Amino acid sequence: MYLGIDLGTSGIKVLVMSHDQQIVATAHQPLTVERPATGWSEQDPASWITATAAAFDELAASAPRALRDVKAIGLSGHMHGATMLDAEDKPIAPCILWNDTRSFIEAAELDATPGFRELTGNIVFPGFTAPKLAWMRNNKPELFKAIKKVLLPKDYLRLWLTGNHVSDYSDSAGTAWLDVGKREWSAPLLSATGLDISHMPALAESTEATGTIRQVLADRWGFSPDVVVAGGAGDNAASALATGITGEGDAFLSLGTSGVIYAATNSYRPLPESAVHTFCHSTANHWCHMAVILAATDALNWYANLVGSKAADLTKALGSDIQGPGSSLFFPYLGGERTPHNDATIRGSFIGLAHPDNSETLTRTVLEGVSYAFKDGIRALEAAGTHLDRLIAVGGGSSSDYWLSLLATILDKQIDRPAAGDFGGAFGAARMGLVADQKCNPADVCTMPDIEKSFYPNRELQSGFNDSYARYAAAYSSLKDL
Repeated sequence: MYLGIDLGTSGIKVLVMSHDQQIVATAHQPLTVERPATGWSEQDPASWITATAAAFDELAASAPRALRDVKAIGLSGHMHGATMLDAEDKPIAPCILWNDTRSFIEAAELDATPGFRELTGNIVFPGFTAPKLAWMRNNKPELFKAIKKVLLPKDYLRLWLTGNHVSDYSDSAGTAWLDVGKREWSAPLLSATGLDISHMPALAESTEATGTIRQVLADRWGFSPDVVVAGGAGDNAASALATGITGEGDAFLSLGTSGVIYAATNSYRPLPESAVHTFCHSTANHWCHMAVILAATDALNWYANLVGSKAADLTKALGSDIQGPGSSLFFPYLGGERTPHNDATIRGSFIGLAHPDNSETLTRTVLEGVSYAFKDGIRALEAAGTHLDRLIAVGGGSSSDYWLSLLATILDKQIDRPAAGDFGGAFGAARMGLVADQKCNPADVCTMPDIEKSFYPNRELQSGFNDSYARYAAAYSSLKDL
């Protein structure tokens, strides 16, 4: 058995997988996010341990034999979070999360500092870890002085599980402290935020063993004391292994709270000015390109709450046959945007509203707006040298035939929806545990899923959507000036 832990923004998922990759048991525990000020997003690291322990309790009650047979544990988690520890490994403050934009000034300053783009291969986004520490130094100097270690969220769980300070390359690439081409911490980049190598964890591959479970935890839940904990990965890199995205040309599109196009690459080829993320992949000597939009299903859920409905009901009412675009446009920048705009302060908008518009037409407008944001991302990926013919769709939004048909048409790509299964971070993490235990080639076990349905561009409607996208792109510049 292999256990995967996925630390999500809204909850912990723990999954037990058999040697033949069948899901044996799962457990979920909720988490909350605190927003004490505009643009802030925080979480108490202690809540991650509490939730994981509660999930282990669930599994110990429902599947005790499965826990006893676990050979390895893998980790997945939301990226970029600044988990700041004192000399006794206690958090000195809440973790500043990936979607916190308070450090946009510090991010711009670091981004303009020679070396950052050159060594990281990325723009320094406000959501990345380094500007958060620069913000702490500028605004909480007494707390900043107490920092002895900075860990990413999933690595704080590893510390609890093993007692070791370790991270993996995929997650660490999103800190803006890693020389992504060389896959090592950069002393000059750390120095620019008042830190040094001693503040950083050791580095390991995602599928490499990083320690064994502490005896006290093994005794509490019946694990074998020689259970190894794999390096793990950031949530998207873990989902890549869950969907078999391991080599050049493989890609998935995630319709989750945020939206991601994740493409594996066999070489390191950054183009930071495109705002495409160039990170280490969760397989050795591979990298990835990611186009990230901050509000995908988040935008649809926002609109559903606004009209007093459920998102699934709104998309179900559209059926499966897409219609051409209306006159209205929606910009899904509810909390800023990453690819390709790198703009923390821009906000969303409807424009072109007319009397005939109703909840159905505006639902279509919201889906179109998010899809146009994905097209912005596709164009940025192509500028960075990544050309894709096919995308595997995952995430809650992928259940909508209408949305996938719309995306296939707007992006001009084949989009495949997997057959029923689990393709999230927890399953990818369990696969990392399997590879760490078996010491095998990830590509041999991290295979692509069976496809339930494929969606293709609607050629008859494509011209109309191209024209609508052109309006969308032209209107962005005026929206930016509001």
